[in-house]
Amino acid sequence: MAKYVIQTKRGAPPGGAYSQGWRAGDFLFVSGTGPIDRFTGKLIGESIEQQTEQTIDNISAILEADGASLRDVIKVHAHLSDTSLFARYNTVYARRFSRPYPARTTVGSDLGHTPGMLIEIDCVAYSVKKTRSKPVRASKKKVRRGSNQERG
Repeated sequence: MAKYVIQTKRGAPPGGAYSQGWRAGDFLFVSGTGPIDRFTGKLIGESIEQQTEQTIDNISAILEADGASLRDVIKVHAHLSDTSLFARYNTVYARRFSRPYPARTTVGSDLGHTPGMLIEIDCVAYSVKKTRSKPVRASKKKVRRGSNQERG
């Protein structure tokens, strides 16, 4: 099974000693990411709705860097700084992910490493790596007139 790192400039840059994601066979593992601007590395949004949108945008960018999408996500781990924000976060989540929804765990966590951060999400996706196949050249057989063979 092949494995390799996934890195993209379209997603939030890692804020520590970790990779944005990894592919191992047909599985993609996306590291915990938050509502971080890919250009400035700073937090985006003050509301849970804004931060959830940006966090999912960052996850989507990492998945797309290796040919996958949010539709391929099978498991989500979400961390909220305040579990009373669940209903508002869930409204955005339900709009961004499609049915059947991924399996999910949402917990309350101390996200104090980034002041003002309300959410962090990591996920696992399943996506068969699409490789570019070489075109098969048709053989040029000579066919006798009147035979039942089709031309190749």
